[in-house]
Amino acid sequence: MNLIVNSCNKISGKISVGGDKSITHRSLILGAIANGKTEIINYSQAEDCFSTIKCLKAMGVEINVEKNKVVIVGKGLKGLKEPEDVLDCGNSGTTMRLLAGLISGQNFYSVLTGDDSLRKRPMGRIIEPLKLMGARIESRKDNFAPLSISGNRLKGIEYKMPVASAQVKSSLMIAGLYADSETIIEEPIRSRDHTERLFKFFGIKFKRKNNKIVVLPAKEFSGKIIKIPNDISSAAFFLILGIFAADKLILKDTGINPLRIGIIQVLKDSGAKIALENQRNFCNEPIADIVVKKKTPKPFIISGLLIPRLIDEIPVLAVLATQLEGRTIIKDAKELRVKETDRIKAIVSELKKFGADIKEIEDGLIIDGPTELTGTVCDSYKDHRIAMALTIAGLIAKGRTIIKDINCISISFPDFINTLKEVCGEGYLQLDDTFVN
Repeated sequence: MNLIVNSCNKISGKISVGGDKSITHRSLILGAIANGKTEIINYSQAEDCFSTIKCLKAMGVEINVEKNKVVIVGKGLKGLKEPEDVLDCGNSGTTMRLLAGLISGQNFYSVLTGDDSLRKRPMGRIIEPLKLMGARIESRKDNFAPLSISGNRLKGIEYKMPVASAQVKSSLMIAGLYADSETIIEEPIRSRDHTERLFKFFGIKFKRKNNKIVVLPAKEFSGKIIKIPNDISSAAFFLILGIFAADKLILKDTGINPLRIGIIQVLKDSGAKIALENQRNFCNEPIADIVVKKKTPKPFIISGLLIPRLIDEIPVLAVLATQLEGRTIIKDAKELRVKETDRIKAIVSELKKFGADIKEIEDGLIIDGPTELTGTVCDSYKDHRIAMALTIAGLIAKGRTIIKDINCISISFPDFINTLKEVCGEGYLQLDDTFVN
């Protein structure tokens, strides 16, 4: 399916972008090994999260999916059963990495696989520390999936992560619940802390001191009712569009976890008109209504400690940078090269088709602006964040844009196009299945 996009220079409204994908994954897994019932309200309906649901069901977990709620009947720490078939993680790296940590401590054999893209993503970063804990994991050459895991009695280790990664940290924290002693994980810089917040919410014992996390061998814990904030990474696309076109756009009940709001920090520091209203908490997570109004910010430099706090938002920030007067530099973001696609190469290739002055460096991007973007035919690379970033580019470009292969958007934000129609109105976006050369 392709998407036809026409220029839109005025938006307004009050929208919800759907539940946070990262928190949904973690809530599902912890709910599955809790005792009793867990209810997850405002869960993410992304395909990635349904991959986690499907894998947990295959291990004997009763999960009922309702319109805006998932109900899990937890099996307890030792209650999972051996799946009868391979566990298909789809496109979801979070599913594969977190389940690898969970399954390593079970008493059964299983295989984790995924789609073509996931089987090309690096898994050595979890395989190495899990093997140090005693996990028995086999993989394809160079540590690619499928992963064959024979559950084993795990031991506590002290592990210094070479790269900040919330997925690796979370995988080791979950594995640490099944270890025979403390598991100590040290991050080079702090990554998003949804797992820590959920551990605390469920009453799971752990300690944090600076960049070190100490996970204690788990005792049984009980299910909870979890209300999930709306996803800041999904909201990012509307923030950028709002900067160009919003009379007033309100993004309701959006997560503002300090380790996820790098994009808000960058935009406000650069002069964008963004405000956080009605701040409060959902289940240990801070939320707010984000209000954005039209105002062009200044160029920015993103590097170092900020990168983990906005890594998923860099493609759409690159779209913004094409319209700013001066040079924008993004560096220390080499992690983008091992996502669903090489996002540095992809965003440079496609924004050049619009006429952008953008070039790639080894670990980031250099963008000079402003450049008037002109509608074009571009490729999503079957990467959901590239597809959505190019949609925003199409809305601010002159003329018509066609984005090929946009079905991938459902991986993280299945209601993206309908939500855009809420703020833009009809006539600006049209799905089309005509072949485009």
